[in-house]
Amino acid sequence: MKMDVEGWVDGARRVPSPNFDARPAGAAIALLVIHSISLPPGEFGGPGVTELFSNRLDPKAHPYYATIHELRVSSHFFIRRDGELIQFVSCDARAWHAGASSWREQGNCNDFSIGVELEGCDDRRFTAKQYHKLAALTRGLRLRYPLTGVAGHSDIAPGRKTDPGPRFDWKRYLALAQAAFLYSPLP
Repeated sequence: MKMDVEGWVDGARRVPSPNFDARPAGAAIALLVIHSISLPPGEFGGPGVTELFSNRLDPKAHPYYATIHELRVSSHFFIRRDGELIQFVSCDARAWHAGASSWREQGNCNDFSIGVELEGCDDRRFTAKQYHKLAALTRGLRLRYPLTGVAGHSDIAPGRKTDPGPRFDWKRYLALAQAAFLYSPLP
């Protein structure tokens, strides 16, 4: 996958999020964080995720939305079940996806990571199209950024987060991405 000079991936649908800011001066992008999300929980295909990340989630559209519509969160990417790639934030900017987090004894993972949300949940398998798109994205990102690791949200925020969950097949993903040395689970 190719990326333009401003950190946007060619071919990804752009849904710009206001939920980002500048990375700290000198921060090298070293980590890829894999998440999973579905809105409403356990349901796929709707506009909930794009609406959440663009601050347009209607609290009346679903009872769960009333509890989260004021969150100001984002991710760089979202990969739908059919493999569609959506980008919310330039990779050069800091998306707000990791929250309280730590990797290799360095806190504030948003400062030095790229976040990828997969449309899914802990109790369902991800699709072949998602694995292939994630692998292609990973290979493309590694051409531009000095990624030295990949981790699940659960790895950088243990006890607080469980995604991408036990149904995410790390071995399959890493084989497709040709990046077996990258995975950095909890120490």
